[in-house]
Amino acid sequence: MVDTMALLLPFGRASRTPGPSAQHPAAGLPADDEVLLDAPDDRLGPALVAAGQGSHRAAADLLAATRAHGRWEDRDRYVLRLAAFARSRPEWVQAWYAAAPDDPDVLLLRAQLAVDHAWRSPARAELLRGVSPLITAAARADDRDPVPWRLALDHARGSRAGHTYFGELWEAALRRAPLHYGCHVAALRYLASSWHGSHRECLDFADRAAQDSPDDSLVQALPARAALAYLDDGCGPGVPVERLHAAADRAVALSARFPAADPWPAAVRNKLTYVLVELGRWEDALDQLRLIGPYATSYPWSRFAEDPLSRFLEVRQQVRRRAGSAPARGRSGHPPGGRAGRAARRDH
Repeated sequence: MVDTMALLLPFGRASRTPGPSAQHPAAGLPADDEVLLDAPDDRLGPALVAAGQGSHRAAADLLAATRAHGRWEDRDRYVLRLAAFARSRPEWVQAWYAAAPDDPDVLLLRAQLAVDHAWRSPARAELLRGVSPLITAAARADDRDPVPWRLALDHARGSRAGHTYFGELWEAALRRAPLHYGCHVAALRYLASSWHGSHRECLDFADRAAQDSPDDSLVQALPARAALAYLDDGCGPGVPVERLHAAADRAVALSARFPAADPWPAAVRNKLTYVLVELGRWEDALDQLRLIGPYATSYPWSRFAEDPLSRFLEVRQQVRRRAGSAPARGRSGHPPGGRAGRAARRDH
């Protein structure tokens, strides 16, 4: 009998033994041992289990459905998660490519794997040069798909491409999906890398994108993503704290549109929680933790600890202690700094 839970290695439960302090019913939070890290949703989970058993069929069906119905945000998330799984168990992807070398879905997955591999190597720039044909093949396989262009934007950042070339890629991505969140995040990362320390410019870009997007678009969370980068960086000219609060407010409003305790918006809510903690907005952070429920995500906590799940639980405990006892947040001066953590960056 195959242990299906053991196959889902990209996520797991808290390892600590729960005691009285690990139970949080009064705060409306699940117990520590109920919290999962990077839990897949109901569609991705079966595909990961099948991949762990050596079959690519469920993953192929999953990605084909996202392409057929134009669910580009889902497609982007699933490709990232499937590639993360395939880094340690690549055989099913190799078998898929051998069986269907022109399949747009396996071409996209292979390109994602190649970019991930290059980013983790000291020879990043050299390896990325060899990745370009894979990204091109994925883009040509389905001209509607914006996800290869998100990969192209990541590639441009890693290879230190100039702004003119980046602008061409950005325009191509926007033609395919003007509100695609993954492409916006890739663009923000490129700008942050090119304009190191110029956080105001990055916030300007994120604010303009959010202002031009509907209230229910994930792009509404982009300013909070830029605020997180600023709060974590500590370099360059200061940013008025009012801008950071406004970025958090946008993301709070977006979070309220999603159902509670759902793995799909968990990534947005985990990053937003970090920003709220750093701004000293303990009650708002507790609200987000209630909405997160049992769904912790590696990012952003992996930036600040080797064990992101333990770090998430530590921050959650901190928020519980501070909520209700902290003074009302201010709108001036410097961010108070919730000290959600500091360590080497792991998110490319």
